[in-house]
Amino acid sequence: MRTGKSDISGWLVRPVGRAPWAVLLAVLAACAGHAARVTSDGGMDNAIVVRAARTWLAGGSPYDDPHFLYLPSAVLAAVPQAMLPAAVLRWLVPCAVTALLAVGWACALRLHRVPLGSRLAVLGLTGLAAGFAPFGHLVRLGNWTVTAAVALPLALLLASRGRWTAAGAVVGAAVALKPLLAPVVLLFLFAGRWRALATAVALPALASGAAALLMPDPAGFFTRTLPFLLHGDDGFVRLYEASPAAVLPRLGVPEAPAQALAVAAAGAGVLCAYVRWRRADPGPLRLAETGAGLMLAAFLVSRPSYDHYLLVVLPLLLAGLPYAGSAARVAWFWISLVPQVPGLTWPWLESEKRRAFRDAFTLCVLAVTVARQSAGGAADGRTVDDGDDADGDRSRAGSGAEPVPVRGAPF
Repeated sequence: MRTGKSDISGWLVRPVGRAPWAVLLAVLAACAGHAARVTSDGGMDNAIVVRAARTWLAGGSPYDDPHFLYLPSAVLAAVPQAMLPAAVLRWLVPCAVTALLAVGWACALRLHRVPLGSRLAVLGLTGLAAGFAPFGHLVRLGNWTVTAAVALPLALLLASRGRWTAAGAVVGAAVALKPLLAPVVLLFLFAGRWRALATAVALPALASGAAALLMPDPAGFFTRTLPFLLHGDDGFVRLYEASPAAVLPRLGVPEAPAQALAVAAAGAGVLCAYVRWRRADPGPLRLAETGAGLMLAAFLVSRPSYDHYLLVVLPLLLAGLPYAGSAARVAWFWISLVPQVPGLTWPWLESEKRRAFRDAFTLCVLAVTVARQSAGGAADGRTVDDGDDADGDRSRAGSGAEPVPVRGAPF
């Protein structure tokens, strides 16, 4: 890998000093510590799952709570937390969520073959924690979206190493905890990895089926939760949904056309992800951008769709910055993130109940950016520098071993 001083990619992958590490640890500690101080039970969203587990332990149905939107297997997974006092959960959950987000970032870096001790590794995670508001939101809420934020880059990392069945198991386990990564099964379909596909589908089905037999209301997910997810009939939840299907009606668009537009956009996103996969260029961008494209397409149409869902895909895209042709090298990628800068006040959107409009902007612009890169981006995710030996560069890029940097800043 070339690491000339005039090369932004070379600068990013060089080892970092001790001071940035200290800053990163301080930022992560502050994020987790603040969440522990402002919450009393490990976060509002985590408390919903823990309360469901306690309800089940007491003989009730977890699905009596309309805000419990998980499969039955999640109830059993939350039982250990249900046995802990609130004072322990108050500190344990924010620290665990922060640590898991860091692990997900590390997996995204290794997928792109970026050293964990590099400047991008440290500065990237620092930027996510301090400069991307949904990071703090997720830590404070304790939402189980964090399982998907770890599982997707881990699964893609395993797939990049030829361990597709293990990747399917990771996705299946994540779906059993929270069915957010269900769209990723399309990646296994695109790749023709039938064993991985079967594993990803069978694991949550078997786990949830077995757990449902232990519930007083075995069909509760289908009779209560699924109708809620399909119709989104919750005025409070709707205020924070970022999908076009939820935001456009708040601007006066009738619900039917808004839903149709969201479905069409999601379909276009899936098609672009398929085109990206079919392009079959070497290197990790193919896996990262296909997986991210599928998830963004799902977020456009899913109900609910929150700002912290973006943490499932953003680290994957950001870690590809050293590669020419990556989505992170497009100006619109960075423009999409501007509304998520903490402390930045937007006219007419000051109210927390209106932040969904900012989240919708980020989601839609990011989805379009990734879709455009997938449908018509660079053919091989690299750029040959002027004056370099093209054949030599082509050989190195074909191996997919290292990111090929370009001169100057990409934006």
